Amino acid sequence: MPVMNAVFKALADESRRKLLDELHRDNGQTLTRLCTHLDMTRQAVTKHLGILEAANLVVTVWHGREKLHYLNPAPLHEIYDRWIGKYERPHLQALGDLKKRLEHPPT
Repeated sequence: MPVMNAVFKALADESRRKLLDELHRDNGQTLTRLCTHLDMTRQAVTKHLGILEAANLVVTVWHGREKLHYLNPAPLHEIYDRWIGKYERPHLQALGDLKKRLEHPPT
């Protein structure tokens, strides 16, 4: 599966987005700690983390006997650059121009 497709698939699930939010809030968490944020089995959280890892949204590092999970924001940045940024700039510019015209109408 192409990388971008894996990212969108990973982001399509609410539980996976919640895991990413938790890692954004406090990066470098163990599986046990991440499980406390979701109402699902440890095995289900592990499966979701596997999908996030396959999409390169989460990377893991072993620290002794602990496996720590870290958010990798690079794929999200690529989505922003390709799909959001180029579309929002003209709209933001138009809103800024409208605001200026409304605040300072021609006399």
